Amino acid sequence: MSEIGVVKERMDLLRGWLQRRLPGDAVAWIDEQVARIAAGPSGLALARAVGLAPRKIGRQPLQLDASEMAAARACRAGLDASDWTMEQAGRVLFALASYEHAQATFADRLDALVRSGEIGEQIALLRGLPLYPGSGGLLSIAGEGIRSAMQPVYEAVAHRNPFPLEEFTEAMWNQMVVKALFIGSTLAPIQGIDERRNGELARMLLDYAHERWAAGRPVSPELWRCVGPFAVAGDDFDDLLRVFSSGEATERRAAALALAECPTPQALVALEATPELWREIRSGKLTRETLA
Repeated sequence: MSEIGVVKERMDLLRGWLQRRLPGDAVAWIDEQVARIAAGPSGLALARAVGLAPRKIGRQPLQLDASEMAAARACRAGLDASDWTMEQAGRVLFALASYEHAQATFADRLDALVRSGEIGEQIALLRGLPLYPGSGGLLSIAGEGIRSAMQPVYEAVAHRNPFPLEEFTEAMWNQMVVKALFIGSTLAPIQGIDERRNGELARMLLDYAHERWAAGRPVSPELWRCVGPFAVAGDDFDDLLRVFSSGEATERRAAALALAECPTPQALVALEATPELWREIRSGKLTRETLA
């Protein structure tokens, strides 16, 4: 399928979600905006439609059902719109509508729209990253998103979004993961969080943990998820063992899961010293999902 064909397929997906949830006059307004955006290469129609979307479409949750979620993944692998709102779907639809007649400038126009938009516009447009064509040109937009001081903007890129998994360099990925803990966000909703673990990330997280401990501040139990496979010996393993031995209950369970992935034989010795916890891991009763 051509790139234009892919864009149209994704537009149909979003429009279908909205059509099934909105009254006829709202759907007619959406169709009118799509036509104006497609016919207006200046970008003014796009900016206007994006700005009016909450009032014309509404902010209610989409609440996709199982069949719609499956259709989303079939249309675009990894697409997770489980926590999108109506206006977010509409804003992404409008951005896609601008592509056909402004292919060469699409990324620049989207970048300008994100930079100038209010927080709701930024969140919506960033959530649409996996649906836009020309992913390479979108990398700087995503990078600005994860550098945002506003947690919801950061999470629009980092959470439930396949774009970072597929497109980020290792340095960008590591920055995103460390930033999650730094701003009080979470790691579990990051797609590919286990797949893209790496030794440099583990080192960065351990440095972060030491800074927190030195300041008398707690460390998120999620941190150990990215450390276990790389804590093979020395101080790194000792840090993990310290949390396993003397942390509070959730920290100990998180450390146990990390030890279960640790390649050093001492990890198994430590786990076998707590047979009940070790049985929970082996039986699948204790997983990162059940811990969360």
